[in-house]
Amino acid sequence: MSRIHATALVDPAAELDSTVSVGPYAIVGPFVRIGAHTTVGPHCVIEGHTTIGRDNRIFQFASIGAPPQDKKYAGEPTRLVIGDGNTIREFVTINTGTAQDAGVTRLGDDNWIMAYVHVAHDCQLGSHIILANAVQLAGHVHLGDWVFLGGLTGVHQFVRVGPHAMTAFQARLAQDLPPFVTAAGNPAEAQSINAEGLRRRGYALERIAMVKRMHRLLYRKGLTLEAARQQIEALRGEVAEADEDIALMQDFLARAQRGIVR
Repeated sequence: MSRIHATALVDPAAELDSTVSVGPYAIVGPFVRIGAHTTVGPHCVIEGHTTIGRDNRIFQFASIGAPPQDKKYAGEPTRLVIGDGNTIREFVTINTGTAQDAGVTRLGDDNWIMAYVHVAHDCQLGSHIILANAVQLAGHVHLGDWVFLGGLTGVHQFVRVGPHAMTAFQARLAQDLPPFVTAAGNPAEAQSINAEGLRRRGYALERIAMVKRMHRLLYRKGLTLEAARQQIEALRGEVAEADEDIALMQDFLARAQRGIVR
């Protein structure tokens, strides 16, 4: 029995694994490639130069691979690349990249993208991310692994969010959010660390305590960003397994272009 519904329109040039399922009235364009065991729900549109990995679940009415919402876009063959094991819920929109950036929008693996989320052109998303309902990512946004953005969070273009960071409901991010930090408000302000998330991922208490010390240096001591970075660097070696967390924080802060959420 065919896994492509009789009412679906799949271009003959599209490359779909034989195990891919396509629901009623879905449309799949000629430059689309879809990996094994991925399911495409009813009324989805998948277009553009889009590559989707295996074991993804794309729910009804999603729009995947449409041209970027950028007036500079002139029809260049930019791309969208989606990894494996992602869940993409109803009415999600994910656009391809632009020639002004790397030319590709990317999603990693095992991401949970809830209804009405928008992922704009040139966004770079890691893995194990949760985007709650109606999160809106402007162009060129970068999200690290294990990020959680609360419902209706809005993220300004070019903003970076570090691994394990988290926002509350209706947060507005206009500056970079460092790793491990939770933020809330409009505009967003740093609140604490994502301790519960770290515990769920198996972080030892000593390692979480070191993350808390970094947070205090950034937000509770009245230090300049450079002074905080120097004192964070001095923490290396105290807890061996936390050294990678310190390195992650230092690299993120060194790359911050828009300032950080304070």
